[in-house]
Amino acid sequence: MLTANPPRVRKIYTAESVVEVAHLRNVLESAGIECLVRNDRLGGVIGEIPFVECWPELWVREPGDALRARGLIDAALRSAGEGDPWTCPGCGERIEPQFTQCWHCAAAAPLPEPLR
Repeated sequence: MLTANPPRVRKIYTAESVVEVAHLRNVLESAGIECLVRNDRLGGVIGEIPFVECWPELWVREPGDALRARGLIDAALRSAGEGDPWTCPGCGERIEPQFTQCWHCAAAAPLPEPLR
């Protein structure tokens, strides 16, 4: 009986924060890259094994997606908080640059000049 080979996975990112790794998993999955998080429940064994070995890891299921995934991760980490605050066109509220929607009235951020 022939069995299918399991997909080869490749580790592409690790961080101390499970929240950060989960966010990056969502970024990759929204781009169509299948991935998984490992070590997301090992916080309780820190001290028993080296703490770096307990950090959550992000793995892509297909090795061919690794380079594209790394680029998306770099872009996501680089873009957090970049830019200038913007003023909501709906209510005039001043919004920090990492947000794309107004917290007060839910209006979308205005498009940058080149995209208008």
